[in-house]
Amino acid sequence: MPTEILMPALSPTMEEGTLAKWLVKEGDEISSGDVMCEIETDKATMEFEAVDEGVIGKILVAEGTEGVKVNDPIAVLLEDGESADDIGEVSASNENASANAAPAEASEATAPAKGHGRGDTKATPAPAAPQGADGKRLFASPLARRIAADKGLDLSQIKGSGPHGRIVKADVEELSKTDTPAASDAAPAAAETPKASAAAPAGPATDTILKMYEGREFEEVKLDGMRKTIAARLTEAKQTVPHFYLRRDIQLDALMAFRAQLNKQLEPRGVKLSVNDFIIKAGALALQEVPDANAVWAGDRILKLAPSDVAVAVAIEGGLFTPVLKDAHHKSLSALSAEMKDLAARARDRKLAPHEYQGGSFAISNLGMFGIDNFDAVINPPHGSILAVGAGVKKPVVNAEGDIGVATVMSVTLSVDHRVIDGALGAQFLNAIKANLEAPMTMLA
Repeated sequence: MPTEILMPALSPTMEEGTLAKWLVKEGDEISSGDVMCEIETDKATMEFEAVDEGVIGKILVAEGTEGVKVNDPIAVLLEDGESADDIGEVSASNENASANAAPAEASEATAPAKGHGRGDTKATPAPAAPQGADGKRLFASPLARRIAADKGLDLSQIKGSGPHGRIVKADVEELSKTDTPAASDAAPAAAETPKASAAAPAGPATDTILKMYEGREFEEVKLDGMRKTIAARLTEAKQTVPHFYLRRDIQLDALMAFRAQLNKQLEPRGVKLSVNDFIIKAGALALQEVPDANAVWAGDRILKLAPSDVAVAVAIEGGLFTPVLKDAHHKSLSALSAEMKDLAARARDRKLAPHEYQGGSFAISNLGMFGIDNFDAVINPPHGSILAVGAGVKKPVVNAEGDIGVATVMSVTLSVDHRVIDGALGAQFLNAIKANLEAPMTMLA
């Protein structure tokens, strides 16, 4: 009974990927956990592990193929005692699945799968992709879905042990041992595909743009997965997130003097703290001081986080990552500095795992190092806010006594999701960041 191996969703935002390299060939035996191939997502190249055991009967998608949709068949797995003859028309019907890419939901629901008997030479469709009571997709292997369908089991009651929570054969068999009742009568209603939402307004079509520049010399730059994702997510953010902006000037003279003192003392250990390290720490502590600002938008509710997980934008060739420093409020400045350097280096090599750049409630984008005085950053959903940091510049200031002096002043702008954080709350949060940076020694208390 041949089983299709489907293109996995290696991150919550992944819709398609590039099958960069096969690490197995037809005829190879594999077991659960064996690495089968390398897949390039919008952010990184990751290994894809097998969730079932068997023999690779047919490779359907050649390595180097771009734009392979999530849940498109990429190979066929044979069980013990089966041969390539049992594959039948599976490979023929799916060889060009990615070239004629259909929506992921329809692809998995209609793609041929294994038959119901050893003698079958033509595979029968796998059960439709399951959904939970909330209408969200439940990721399960084709074999797991068929076993669940045969036994009348409700996949929404099963916790997946496969990659990214995918439900595999062993999970279904474990549930069947406990005689779990079948899905309720309400399950079919939950599995109905929701109506497609109205298309968002789009700009001029590609052909229209090309005609505008006929006769002018230009170079077409092909969009890679990262650029496509950035375009989609930032368009979504500006269209759906009600941004508002709060601005403050922060005097850095005390911080610069304190930083110089610390760096001199830390020099024997090879540690050199940056201004950005202090900004990360100040933001992390401010999230604890103003806990209502440590929140994200979750569709129909707000999630208030307990730890301070701070995302920091890192520019790389062709795009950017936002690696997340988890529990930043508990970490020392030197620990944050070392972790940030490591994350930034691996981000530039595109070696970050999804859990290292997903999550957090608050982000920092620092363009001060590029000489930018101030700017407004776009919120990265589901974050509640992002801090845009400008350069520290010598400026005339008036002190508390009314005297004019010169100080190093850094302009910052807090972009806020008004669904999560109101104006007064955002002001409290930004004031806490300012207070921490202008009295840096308090961050060590």
